[in-house]
Amino acid sequence: MLAAIRIAALILLLMLGGLWASAWLGKGDDDTVADAFLRRIASIFGQDMPAPAAGGVQLPQGLALGGPFSLVNHEGRAVTQADFAGGFMLVYFGFTYCPDVCPTELGIIATAMDLLGEQERRVTPVLISIDPERDTPEALADYVSRFHPRMVGLTGTAEQVAAAARAYRVFYAKVNRPEMSQYLMDHSSFIYLVGPDGRVRTLFRPETAPETIAQSVRAHMRTAGG
Repeated sequence: MLAAIRIAALILLLMLGGLWASAWLGKGDDDTVADAFLRRIASIFGQDMPAPAAGGVQLPQGLALGGPFSLVNHEGRAVTQADFAGGFMLVYFGFTYCPDVCPTELGIIATAMDLLGEQERRVTPVLISIDPERDTPEALADYVSRFHPRMVGLTGTAEQVAAAARAYRVFYAKVNRPEMSQYLMDHSSFIYLVGPDGRVRTLFRPETAPETIAQSVRAHMRTAGG
């Protein structure tokens, strides 16, 4: 019995060694050996194994973010998650009156899009407003045009925005200060990479380098088969 276990273990080690060697020899220029190895394991067992976060925050097993939403785009047209199905999204929750953080993060997204080159056509950068009181479609149209030609602005009723924020577990709250004539919005500031199925694949902390985001997007694209 012990001999059989040792033989089985040896066979398993040889198989894993062969897969690792195959991954090392067959990886792409922008690939890592670990990425290629995971894809080969996934192909054997028929599983959709997620690519490494590559600098993003890997979601814990069983935690699901994202999902259905019903909003209005910056052209005034009602949209749902189905309008983006089949492609990737880089989603950010912010607002047009944001003085610093939002422009910084949207600029990072825009740079990451440029770094993707021809692959950017598979990705839609999205700003979901958490300030629907002021962020009309017209205001969003002007705002997103300053960052990237593919960027989409989404708004809606207070209830629609709240539902979308809950799906992504986004915190936001209105802040009024005596010294300010306009209120601000306090909010969490993650960038979400959403896959073709509408599920969040990974998220990026504030001020993540655009090179890191682009690398992660490419890795998830390869895992998705493209």
